[in-house]
Amino acid sequence: MIQTEKMSSLGQLVAGVAHEINNPVSFIYGNISHASEYVKELLRLVELYQKYYPNPGREIQDLTEELDLDFVKQDLIKLLNSMKLGSERIRDVVRSLRLFSRPDEAEMKLADIHEGLDSTLLILQNRLQAKGGRPGISLVKEYGDLPQVQCYAGQLNQVFMHLLTNAIDALEEGGKNPEKYGIIPSQSPLFSDKSESQILNPEIRIRTELVGESEVAIAISDNGPGMTPEVLGCIFDPLFTTKPLVTNTGLGLSISHHLVVEKHGGQLQCFSRPGEGTELIVKIAIGKS
Repeated sequence: MIQTEKMSSLGQLVAGVAHEINNPVSFIYGNISHASEYVKELLRLVELYQKYYPNPGREIQDLTEELDLDFVKQDLIKLLNSMKLGSERIRDVVRSLRLFSRPDEAEMKLADIHEGLDSTLLILQNRLQAKGGRPGISLVKEYGDLPQVQCYAGQLNQVFMHLLTNAIDALEEGGKNPEKYGIIPSQSPLFSDKSESQILNPEIRIRTELVGESEVAIAISDNGPGMTPEVLGCIFDPLFTTKPLVTNTGLGLSISHHLVVEKHGGQLQCFSRPGEGTELIVKIAIGKS
């Protein structure tokens, strides 16, 4: 409960910071397009001067050579385009933070599950990249056609963050022992496609599906080392962890189980075998439209 309260306070803090960042970033982003147009017009004016005054004074010729004007004209446009792309990236990250850190509401509200997943993935994008001798983690999204779900969106985003972080941690552990990379687990009773294929590189797969007419399911699987039955039986216990306590509290899956089962009346199931990866499945009711 203390950890949940901390996460709630952190969510409010992140939402506030994201709001403060969003205003100046929107100002920068909105003005870059105007700046680009002004620069293009000025460059066009420079070209007209060069056309009608091909023999300027010596001082102008010297400065033109010193500035390498031809290079500046080409590079300035590229520079502004890169600034625009950078500001778009910041806007996307801020939007994801605001979506992810929605303060808990008193009542459930309709939310887009895929939007919550995508905002969480954007926050974790850096951890999916190659590092420490591990190749980049491939991400496969198999999204079904889901309706909006009556839920506490901020809490579900917290669950997605815990499940995806655990999957990344497992693949990083597997990266230290490449021979441990297994196959995407097929023992899940949720999806009809039971085919198995050998995966040579680390991969996380996210699948969503409508279950009957009243439930949605979100499955997050990885092809990491997997878990023994003994570990599998304890993963939802508070404070249980196989990771160093310096980097892990052992509360992530316990909190996720509480948020899914207690707060949403859903199910959180885990399927794993050594050498065959892990799959966690969240099932929750759609609720009233």
